[in-house]
Amino acid sequence: MGKNSILGQLCLSFLVYVYVCNSQEQGLNTYTISSFSYARTLLKPYDWRYIRVELPPWFSSMNFALESDVNIDLNGINNASGSLPMICFREGSPPLPDVYNTSRTGLVKDYISNNSFVGTLNLQNVEKCYPMQKNIWLRVTNEQISPGTWYFGLFNGIGPIRTQSKMINRGTGYSFSGNVSVEGCMTSTKLGQFCNETVNMLSCDDSYNLTGIGLDTSMGKSVIACRDANGIVCRDDRPRIYVVDVMGIAEELVIAVANVTFNEAPPSNITTLMCYARYGAMPLQTIYDFSADISKATLVIKFPKAGRWYITVQPIDISNRSEAAQGNSLRVCYLLEWQVLQCPPDKAGLNCTFERYVLQTVLRRNPSVPFESNYIPVTEKLPSPSVAFPLEPLVSNISAGQNSDENWTFFLLDIPYGATGGNIHIRLTADAKINYELYARYGGLPSLNSWDYFYANKTSSSNASMFFKLYDSDEETISFYILYVRGGTWSFGLRQLKPAVSTGKTVISLSLERCPEKCSSHGTCQSVLDTSGLVLYSYCACDRNHGGFDCSVELVSHRGHIKQSIFLIASNAAAVLPAYRALRSKAFAEWVLFTSRGISSALYHACDVGTWCLMSFRVLQFLDFWLSFMAVISTFVYLSTISEVSKRTIHTVLAIVTALLAETGPTRSKNISYVIGLGALGLLVGLLIEFSTRIRSFPFSREFQMSLLDRWETIKGWTHNIIKTIIKRFRWGFIVAGFAALAMAAISWKMESTESYWIWHSLWHISIYTSSFLFLCSKAKLASCANERSPEVTYELTRQNSFSRGEQRPEG
Repeated sequence: MGKNSILGQLCLSFLVYVYVCNSQEQGLNTYTISSFSYARTLLKPYDWRYIRVELPPWFSSMNFALESDVNIDLNGINNASGSLPMICFREGSPPLPDVYNTSRTGLVKDYISNNSFVGTLNLQNVEKCYPMQKNIWLRVTNEQISPGTWYFGLFNGIGPIRTQSKMINRGTGYSFSGNVSVEGCMTSTKLGQFCNETVNMLSCDDSYNLTGIGLDTSMGKSVIACRDANGIVCRDDRPRIYVVDVMGIAEELVIAVANVTFNEAPPSNITTLMCYARYGAMPLQTIYDFSADISKATLVIKFPKAGRWYITVQPIDISNRSEAAQGNSLRVCYLLEWQVLQCPPDKAGLNCTFERYVLQTVLRRNPSVPFESNYIPVTEKLPSPSVAFPLEPLVSNISAGQNSDENWTFFLLDIPYGATGGNIHIRLTADAKINYELYARYGGLPSLNSWDYFYANKTSSSNASMFFKLYDSDEETISFYILYVRGGTWSFGLRQLKPAVSTGKTVISLSLERCPEKCSSHGTCQSVLDTSGLVLYSYCACDRNHGGFDCSVELVSHRGHIKQSIFLIASNAAAVLPAYRALRSKAFAEWVLFTSRGISSALYHACDVGTWCLMSFRVLQFLDFWLSFMAVISTFVYLSTISEVSKRTIHTVLAIVTALLAETGPTRSKNISYVIGLGALGLLVGLLIEFSTRIRSFPFSREFQMSLLDRWETIKGWTHNIIKTIIKRFRWGFIVAGFAALAMAAISWKMESTESYWIWHSLWHISIYTSSFLFLCSKAKLASCANERSPEVTYELTRQNSFSRGEQRPEG
């Protein structure tokens, strides 16, 4: 890890520590619920990671710190660019930003901040995406987001090619590291980011005769009635917060007040007692789900979601839409009451007249991936349970006097929380025109006014939603998926159209599947864990010709596939050039190496384009890159004239090094410079061995050595002969042409992209093979070059030998 990475980690940890300490100083009732640290992780082009954060109901704040080496200018962002690094967040299940091409229009060209979470309602159906930034520091409170499971998705590029099988992803990778900590309140009666807001519990009893709400026990309804345990309370301008727990599927949540009195007599017309209701989080005047002036009318929430609701009651001066004046100028006393109306287990609807069925989970036999199951109704109305069951015996019967256009049948099913990242598949088939509309909702019953996803007809559905994928839609068949569904209770409502004239038979099936449409038969379903290691999600790994989240997008046509196969495979025929030259020069080791390199590259690309795989993809990739590295190095070593023993030694050492490069990171661009550097080093070592051998062949007597020191002309002549030998060693025209071919290979490598990979990589093959051929041809044919000596050197050695025998030194 580099110095910058260590400093970044220290800075990141310090800021998180400051966040935690600051929250504990300002709110002594808080404590750390959980804390996670994510080590530095590399995201390659079109790679992604999910970070999961669990927020319990008593959490007060979430601290999210992320550091990356991304540096993006927001002003230069192109919305159509699929290679843009992004961060997306979603409630309940992982984000999936590239289901549709139009999904990128939801990209917010701004820096992510705490305000990004304000007003983020219904984020299980949508997601927010921001350009990735270098440093992200967030402190989000329970007034901004709801408790539950939140997912942060880090994407290094989106689009159909994200799931395409590719040999090399061209583009820029980036790394990230982060810390996430969650703070919570130590007592259940406190709320707020500093746990300084008191939450009031309500006392519930089915025997209460509520004065503000009339109990409705008709049609077999069960009613849970509650009131403030403190009785009548008097408040000034400060709000009072209550918590309401809705257990199970309910039809109505009614909130009212009784015994309301103001300190003004009569009360002012501009004074109201506002009630704000919000599901899962504390409501504010600007953020709430429902509101009403309960001093004049009750607040009725139809089909409320199961779970915890927060209620805020506050006097408001509507003359200036602000809180009432400070002091005791306004004082109101009231008794808060509420009730939950629930139908019998097999009934639903405001009048409890519609049928409701609980669907039982039936695991599939030998599923290809985990958490795949079917759902069938638990009822005696069907003769035998079936994965695809008929609707007609189950639909609600409309009695006289009821609206014939409002005939609903409801189905309830549970999605395991560990199966988050799966997909609900709904399919309807009929022998005539389908006479139903379908509405889906999480946590509560759907209606025409409250739903998460729906299908009415071809032109009216949730098809614009990025988590709703419609596949078949005609008069007899409907098939769609709810993607990356949230774990918990889901309700499906079938609204029958004109039931009086319905005579056809309709069959419905509901199932939980890991990959939609089984990856359209163009890929395999892969299941992986998120960064926490607790949740399993699935995705499609598509083949070379297809992409998209379900492999339904054809990226390469059949004609294009043939063209790419010919270019990538046939371009390796250029390996014949260096192999032929090596064979003619009787360099048999180099001949075997270049021949093997051409064959392995052809087999590798044949597997890469989906034509034929002789061995596993990983083995073929290793062979291709390793033999490519060795071919380059062997070309350099060939240019030196050394003994076979020395060559074998150099080849063995470099083969081990290149094998490590091919195994640990074969596609890194840095490997090109590494291999060229190793080849140049091998050539240098070979030349040093060669010339050291020649120097040792000289009879270096003491007298000769003294003569070299004394006579500068002899040293000049010796250096001149070495340079002359090197110049004669190579054919420099081939050297220049070889470097030109290498430059073309470098340009081809640089120009490669995911879309144009096939053409530029083919040119890269031809350029590399051609440069190897030219470099092999550049070595001149000098017979016994290592033992040859120039006439000047021969004369000088003869003269020195005669001196060593005692002969008289000639004058001059």
